[in-house]
Amino acid sequence: MFKLNGTVFMPSVLTLVGIPGLESVQFWIGIPFCAMYITALFGNCLLLVIIKSERSLHEPMYLFLAMLGATDIALSTCILPKMLGIFWFHLPDIDFDACLFQMWLIHTFQSIESGILLAMALDRYVAICDPLRHAIIFTHQLLTQIGVAVTLRAALLVAPCLILIKCRLKHFRTAVVSHSYCEHMAVVKLAAEDTRINKIYGLFVAFTILGFDIIVITLSYIRIFITVFNLPQRESRLKAFNTCIAHICVFLEFYLLAFFSFFTHRFGFHIPPYIHILLSNLYLLVPPLLNPIVYGVKTKQIRDRVSKIFHFKYPS
Repeated sequence: MFKLNGTVFMPSVLTLVGIPGLESVQFWIGIPFCAMYITALFGNCLLLVIIKSERSLHEPMYLFLAMLGATDIALSTCILPKMLGIFWFHLPDIDFDACLFQMWLIHTFQSIESGILLAMALDRYVAICDPLRHAIIFTHQLLTQIGVAVTLRAALLVAPCLILIKCRLKHFRTAVVSHSYCEHMAVVKLAAEDTRINKIYGLFVAFTILGFDIIVITLSYIRIFITVFNLPQRESRLKAFNTCIAHICVFLEFYLLAFFSFFTHRFGFHIPPYIHILLSNLYLLVPPLLNPIVYGVKTKQIRDRVSKIFHFKYPS
């Protein structure tokens, strides 16, 4: 890399700080993070094995759940190994192109997860509001098309973020990234040039994907609640509502953390950096950890299958 007028020209290597202000205790922070990652891997892999092996679970709701589990595994794996390398082994350096690739993977998988949550909400909407047509609408062919569309939407919309950084930004004030992974705005803020286009496109992607998805999900659940409350029998209302509780919990945990992280990066100037970075890390680690637990507890078929597996392994 070359320094010119106090700036770095086209840095080949970036340095990830980790959690600014908490460098002295990062080793200990890595322990619960690693435990969360291992638990998330185990829970989501178990979920995938159960759904694959149990033919009665080859229904749209569970297949979407399998997609969500696979995405969670990929998303957490994108950040944890490198993060633990920073925390435990003092390996903060990352190639510039590798940083951009990690950024693309993280934001792509985040967008895929949002798209799957949208598909799950629409699945519940049809199942409750128009149950007779559910099997006709949500065929395996449609599920495949949804998976492909969600993946292409995410990959193609996120890719220009990398291209704009690579092609537009040549001079950087520093090569030190005050973050524990390569996040779009954290890298853009390093530039010594005009970054308005980068910021505007980042906002466009966020509102096109997360904004659109959360609006449609909210409207779907408003319609679901109206239908549920109009059911004549109390038992029917409770049963229909119970099938939505797990989905609502997952939606809230994902989108509340997502929007907090998004807005604090752009407008939270008075929030200490370590709080923002910690919450950004938790945003990527908590959903993969909690999703299999929430669905495992609230879904009887999955709960029964898990009980059989562990009863077989550890007979009383």
